[in-house]
Amino acid sequence: MAIIEVKNVNKIYKTSEVEVHAVRGVDLNIEKGEFTAIVGPSGSGKTTLLNMIGGLDDVTDGNIFIDGVDITEFKDSQMIDFRMRYIGFVFQAYNLIPVLTAIENVEFIMSLQGTSKQERRTRSKELLEAVGLGDRINSRPSRLSGGQQQRVAVARALASKPKFVLADEPTANLDSVSTSTLLEIMRQLNEKEGTTFVFSTHDKRVIDQAKRVVTLEDGKIISDESK
Repeated sequence: MAIIEVKNVNKIYKTSEVEVHAVRGVDLNIEKGEFTAIVGPSGSGKTTLLNMIGGLDDVTDGNIFIDGVDITEFKDSQMIDFRMRYIGFVFQAYNLIPVLTAIENVEFIMSLQGTSKQERRTRSKELLEAVGLGDRINSRPSRLSGGQQQRVAVARALASKPKFVLADEPTANLDSVSTSTLLEIMRQLNEKEGTTFVFSTHDKRVIDQAKRVVTLEDGKIISDESK
């Protein structure tokens, strides 16, 4: 069974004057351990699709199953709890909490889950070391470069041992060196630990590293290629 199953999903945004069909009848399966890029021009629907898979946006119709569970049936409170326990997120804007140190940012979701202080401290240190920031665990985001902040975000996304990680344009604000470092870290996590990554991106550097590339245009999948 696929870890993510998207079945005939549509998303329509309605205003008083117009309807925007952001996603149109998409069917997509993602297996455990994939390293997949969802690509397409601006307005193609890739971020909307990622947000629906992550339960950040509701579907207009269709169904999305995560490990066989239909998340489109969830109430808001159920979806919040499900996201916290099963899905890791990496955002374009990092979304770190500015008053917390790197290790406190990574620990934060585990504290919400009720993980013991010792366990979350140990796991957070291990994750920050894994992304090359073992010497910056006590630094706040303002003292870190953009690439370092995004590496903290990757560590945070993995903290709860999620089923998969969704990364929305994770390299958009990074220079080439930071992008290469981040992609290498994520590839290693994918290959050595079997972590499933799904990206939305238009960055050729990410696309080149992906093992599967799903292309959207006008809200529809127009190609799906594995390397």
